[in-house]
Amino acid sequence: MAFVKNLFDKNFIEYASYVIRDRAIPDLEDGLKPVQRRIMHTLFKMDDGRFQKVANVVGECMKYHPHGDASIGGALVVLANKGIFIERQGNFGNMYTGDGASAPRYIECRVSPLAKEFLVTNPSVTHYIPNYDGRSTEPEVYRAKIPVALIIGAEGIAVGMSTKILPYNIKEVLEAEKKALKGEDFQIYPDVPTGGLIDVSNYNDGNGKIITRAKFDMSDEKKIVITELPVDSTSESLLTSIENAYKAGKIKISSIDDYTTDHCQIEIKLPRGVYAQDVEKALYAYTDCEKSISCQMLVIKDNMPTLMTATEIIKYYAKKLTAIIKDELEFERGKLTEELHARTLERIFVEERIYKKIEQMKTAEDVSKAVKKGFVPFKDELVREVSDEDVETLLKIPIRRISLFDINKNKDQVTAINKRLKEINRRLKHLTDCALEYLDEMIEKFPKEQLQRHTQITKFTAVEVKKIVKRETPLRYDDKGYLGTGVSGGGEILKVTPYDRIFIMRKSGIYTVCDVPQKLFVDTGMWYCNYAEKEIINKVLFTVIYRDTKTKCCFIKKCHIPSWIMNRDYMLAPDGMEVLHIDTREEFAFTLKYTKKPRVKVLSEDFNSKDFEERGHKALGIRLSDRETDSVQVQADN
Repeated sequence: MAFVKNLFDKNFIEYASYVIRDRAIPDLEDGLKPVQRRIMHTLFKMDDGRFQKVANVVGECMKYHPHGDASIGGALVVLANKGIFIERQGNFGNMYTGDGASAPRYIECRVSPLAKEFLVTNPSVTHYIPNYDGRSTEPEVYRAKIPVALIIGAEGIAVGMSTKILPYNIKEVLEAEKKALKGEDFQIYPDVPTGGLIDVSNYNDGNGKIITRAKFDMSDEKKIVITELPVDSTSESLLTSIENAYKAGKIKISSIDDYTTDHCQIEIKLPRGVYAQDVEKALYAYTDCEKSISCQMLVIKDNMPTLMTATEIIKYYAKKLTAIIKDELEFERGKLTEELHARTLERIFVEERIYKKIEQMKTAEDVSKAVKKGFVPFKDELVREVSDEDVETLLKIPIRRISLFDINKNKDQVTAINKRLKEINRRLKHLTDCALEYLDEMIEKFPKEQLQRHTQITKFTAVEVKKIVKRETPLRYDDKGYLGTGVSGGGEILKVTPYDRIFIMRKSGIYTVCDVPQKLFVDTGMWYCNYAEKEIINKVLFTVIYRDTKTKCCFIKKCHIPSWIMNRDYMLAPDGMEVLHIDTREEFAFTLKYTKKPRVKVLSEDFNSKDFEERGHKALGIRLSDRETDSVQVQADN
């Protein structure tokens, strides 16, 4: 058994780690999940400037993602609809209506030029690893220059953890990254293409919650037009929630029509006597026109799931951007230095006729030595020493090229290379300025419609159903002892809503607080029933007259009931006592009827409740008399 348990634990830990790192949670470095990263890698490999069938892309991607074509195709459509990685051709679905995309064989895509700008694919800068079968390589993570995780958002459920990152406005993210580079304070909030309203009072920089609402046009008091959708909603889901609320009798509408295409337009017509302002709060309370969304920015950082804030992610990318620019500039400088060395070697080799010195050489070793010796007088002009690889390259220059060698062209190339090297050295000394320049260029390159903010940030209080619902349902109590909204006969006690709680004082002296019952057996007698609201119950003074079942002596207790726990029975009188009467009046008169005994002439005694002091609801009562009591007679109000 121990072996099986250890095996189970080991396999579960491996599975949990796999789901967290390789399936559900995006990596902070490029903001992509593994399937998204493999799709982009496939598109980069297939890129020839023309559109490719999505089915072909999915097939190629299966070389890197061994989880079936359906998961790849779905992820590709979602990524394409983000609008910044992939250019689309065909029906990729509708974010407003929720309609799905056409089959992969009918739609086409290609990598966006912008994706090449901020996802670094250079193997010298981005680390590549073998794919699952070792036949090819794929990027471990791309080195992204902008906070992709914030721009496209992410949602995923792993083992024991989940992430929910709402998308942000591209321009606002890049402007925030610029402020981070300058050391300035900044604050950013989500923005979704479908618009709507959001309250970010409890957003907590990405790890709190937002309240989102649809945007209404109520210029016509007899009609409500939904022009923008709440976050994470479609016109279809919103329409369904409104229809369900109507069927449940929560809202009053005449008809509803959905004219949504490339923007939201849902028209709700109202019946006679009902106006837009009367229905607005009900739509927020009972439908998806208002939702609360919890957010959690969980990402993979340094191979570990890490909870971060939007501010921390922006600052992380600001530092990373300068590091990437530095690596790219150093790579380019190294490449240009080698190019300069090659151009210089070629010029000297031809101009000084070093190739003539190898004509008499009989072995390859002698040829190599002769070439290297020929460059000795010009070593001050060289970038570095001449290597064997350099000699091989020079010896491969064809005679035709030597005879037609253009010295002026060579000098121009060298001048251009030196100019660029000088510029690279300057830029390496001003990396922050280079990063700011890059971000400005990116803002200019993104289409203007993608830079516009769609979601309006505002403040509003979430509509509570309890506050707007009307108490219209009768709560009845019949002579058989049943209480509830489903009781057909009997008398009406209260008007209630499904969200009310009821305080019940039974004939036995047991009191309970419960939700409004459909049909509940209470007792054949009930002293008191009201709404279980503390501002109501705390004001009620309960007076209980009870009798000791052994001595037959009577007691009285006056008290308030300050607190309770739902669905729990409490006894107003002490255990073992018989409750004779419970009253909620501030003052009343009552008479005790004593047991008949020989030579006893006085068989009753009058009392008034005002003559007794109030006690705690858990305290014992005050003894009324030492004589045995048969009954109590309470006088009604005059």
